[in-house]
Amino acid sequence: MSPQRLLFVCLGNICRSPAAEGVFLHLLAREGLDDQFVVDSAGTGSWHVGKPADRRMLAAAERRGIALPSRARQIEPADLGRFDRILTMDNDNLAAVAAMAASSPAAAAQELALIEPITRHCRQFSLEEVPDPYYGGEDGFEQVLDLLEDACSGLLDQLKPR
Repeated sequence: MSPQRLLFVCLGNICRSPAAEGVFLHLLAREGLDDQFVVDSAGTGSWHVGKPADRRMLAAAERRGIALPSRARQIEPADLGRFDRILTMDNDNLAAVAAMAASSPAAAAQELALIEPITRHCRQFSLEEVPDPYYGGEDGFEQVLDLLEDACSGLLDQLKPR
């Protein structure tokens, strides 16, 4: 059985999506499911390509024992067919990925990833979007991690083999 392939997407790929990737990888390691999934993250913008996660998000995740190993990259049309699910952080990210999918040649063949908001998998929180903490204080990074731990846990429960 081939691994499930997940891509987490935010705007710049330095705060929310690398945090979602790190949280999901952390949950996989804890449950011994590392070999069942391929996990990555990307941004709809290219401003931070090649850079590590924002230092404030790195610090907040580290306090929880979560590593954020990825480097920022921009989503590309090939990702639509490379991944099974693309999980977006907010409505703008969702619209950008959906627009990319609508103009993709693979769209006609129905070979595209399922594109959905990550918050759809929350069980404790009822927010439509994961807020961007970039311009705020430390509390914003903690709130994002709380939301992502909830959403990623719900997602994993849905996807893990029975």
